[in-house]
Amino acid sequence: MELDKAKLEHLIGHWIEHNDSHITSFNEWADKIQSAGYADLAEDIRGAAMKMDECSNLLETAKQKLG
Repeated sequence: MELDKAKLEHLIGHWIEHNDSHITSFNEWADKIQSAGYADLAEDIRGAAMKMDECSNLLETAKQKLG
């Protein structure tokens, strides 16, 4: 498989978009879960969303290095 710059930019961009979709979903569900009385569980899910955001930031850094 040949990996050129354009293919890598597309792939990394896709991963970032995919992560962003999960972040939105995690946060929406955390709100619902907290409203249902599971504050500790909601906190963990929000933490997962934050980690996913950290992943996206690292992917964005990698994408910028392709420059």
